Amino acid sequence: MSGYDRALSVFSPDGHVFQVEYALEAVKRGTCAVAVKGNEIVVLGCEKKSAMKLQDTRITPSKIGLVDDHICLAFAGLNADARILIDKARLEAQSHRLTVEDPVSIEYITKYVAGVQQRYTQSGGVRPFGISTLIVGFDPGSKEARLYQTEPSGIYSAWKANAIGRSSKTVREFLERNHTDSLDRDGTIELTIKSLLEVVQTGAKNIEIAVMTPGNEVAYLQAEEIEKIVEKINTEKDAEAATRRGGRGGAAGPPSAQGQEQVLAERPAGAE
Repeated sequence: MSGYDRALSVFSPDGHVFQVEYALEAVKRGTCAVAVKGNEIVVLGCEKKSAMKLQDTRITPSKIGLVDDHICLAFAGLNADARILIDKARLEAQSHRLTVEDPVSIEYITKYVAGVQQRYTQSGGVRPFGISTLIVGFDPGSKEARLYQTEPSGIYSAWKANAIGRSSKTVREFLERNHTDSLDRDGTIELTIKSLLEVVQTGAKNIEIAVMTPGNEVAYLQAEEIEKIVEKINTEKDAEAATRRGGRGGAAGPPSAQGQEQVLAERPAGAE
């Protein structure tokens, strides 16, 4: 690359800023996070790393952070970078509430987070944030869920359902096939867990789910609730697989040689 990746503010001849692309690579190597909008509900799901035997899981930082009472953020990428960015977003949300005497809108805080990420792609002495975020919530007085994604480059966009992190392309394709706008609470939670199970091999113990509804605080599903939903999903998969195997087994096989000879003998002369 002839040294074009050494400085943050230097473009390569083909227009790339390699430090930003390295940050995107850090996101791809992070654990998966999923967000799904339903009818008056939005659900965040994350893949948790397995805790060590002596680790205290009660105070281990979660991949889902509360920015304000009505805004939740999930990330994929470098945990240390996420902690700093979430703190900045929380400070801006409280500053806005103090100045304007109204809570921030979801789009406002998304623009702020994306703006911070973009500023760190153009200054010397710093590096880009190695995280992408999913920001969800409900605007004050609204029952329509909002879901935005931000990237290390400072891009932000609105989604109905999305995934970031490891194997996010696989999860996004699954969501494209199965998402509908009329999902109820149970359907939204189930779709989120199903999509995470596309990449999480260890089942319910490594899945974290947060549920947001209008006017209510964020609710985290207990491990027992997630386990029940995972068992239901696995039962449905097994039943579907058994049905497919039964359908293939019941299909008529090719006619025997003796049967073919009998058909040819009964066919009129000259018939094809």
